[in-house]
Formats: sequence, C-alpha cells, structure tokens
Amino acid sequence: MVMARRWYASSPVIDGLPLIAEPGFWAAHLADLYEGLPVESFGVDAADAGAVLDRLHDASAWPVFHVPLAGGHSIVVHYNNGEDNSSTDYFLTHPDWSCDEVLASNDEDRIGPGLCWPELTALFDCPPRAVGVTDPHTRLLLLLPVLGDPDVSTEAISAVKAALKAHNAPEACEALARRLLQGHPGWGAEPWWFDAEEGSWICDGNHSPRRSPIGDHLPDGQRAALRQCLTPRQGLTPSNK
Repeated sequence: MVMARRWYASSPVIDGLPLIAEPGFWAAHLADLYEGLPVESFGVDAADAGAVLDRLHDASAWPVFHVPLAGGHSIVVHYNNGEDNSSTDYFLTHPDWSCDEVLASNDEDRIGPGLCWPELTALFDCPPRAVGVTDPHTRLLLLLPVLGDPDVSTEAISAVKAALKAHNAPEACEALARRLLQGHPGWGAEPWWFDAEEGSWICDGNHSPRRSPIGDHLPDGQRAALRQCLTPRQGLTPSNK
C-alpha cells in the first residue's frame, strides 16, 4: 500500500539527484519497462545497471527525486525500500494542498497510469530558477513509468529517442524507445479521453488514479492551476481519442 508522503519523514530518505549521473541509472530506473531487450540497449554494462539498481533499492537509503513544475507544483519520485520488497511511488504535490495526488506506484496495489502523453509533454520544461530535476530529457525519462498511453505518436518516439541519446544511449535506440512507450507492465497503456467540460484527461484503466477528473477534490482556484500546469504549450492541445 502506498504510504502518505508525510510518513517518509521518519524513513532514511536521501537526495537521489546524484544517482542520475551514474552509469547504468536509466537501465536501472526503467528496468520494469524494457523486458525482452538487453540492458546494453542503453549503452551501458549490465554490471553498472545492477550496481545502481542495488543503490535504488537500498533499505538503508531511499532515493527521492523532485521534479519542479509550473505554479509551484511538483512531482516527487520516491523509492520505498522495505526489508522484504521495494516500490517506486510518484506523487503530484503543491505546498497549498492538504494531501498529495498519487499518480503511480508499482507496489502490490498497482496504481497507474497517471499521465497521458499530452500531459507529459507539458512537464518537459522546468520553471526558471527551480531546483531539482531540471533537464527536459531527464524529466521525460524519470517520469516515463507514470505514462500509459496507447496513442504512441512519431513525436513521442522521437522525444524518447532524443532523451535516451542525451544520456549516452546508442544512435540506434528506436526499438528501445518504442518499448519504453508501451507502458509499465503493472498497468500497461490504457485508453484516455479528454473531458472538455471538466478540462481534464480521463483514463479508463482499472488501476489508474485518473478515472475521475484530476484535482476534482481541490478548491476551484487550485484545480484550475493544476490543470493549467498539465496543459501542453507550443500549440499542442488536447483532442478526443
């Protein structure tokens, strides 16, 4: 069961940001997503990926990553490492909220997907002067496990390929990019549709926390700010699927 984020205060949480520079980080962080393809598809050795995976799942040091978003929102990626099992939890947060939104978790409850592709594109760019995971390619790859969208466009494949190559994957990484876009095996790629009246994407997946409009429990102003945060810029607008 996903822990409320405040409960992590008594856990051995560490800043995960330095781990991103380690060889094998992406092969470790995305390990659940590329079954059937070799670790070497990332341009790294299996030993390097294994070493990082051990650190990500270390029960004595739980890595956390902060992805700052527009309007003071953020996504917090928490590794939850118990003695018997580990999970990765993704929270959408804001300092004014009384509780966080759980976007995804690969624990036994299998929560996801939490984002569709248009929403993920809205999160590529980091607000000015923000602290945390700021690089667009890094943000995309870090949040890929939350994605579960069957509408895989050429744009999506190109974006993931560019992100992989920016992190030292070989030039011929399209097969890996396509595989990563197929969704986490815990929930897969599920249908989404845009509710124009609510101004929110809705997911039909049985395990998705997005079966109702996002932030529908928030006050009107906070809900509007959240939906604006998840709205793509540069002319990319939602369309019904």
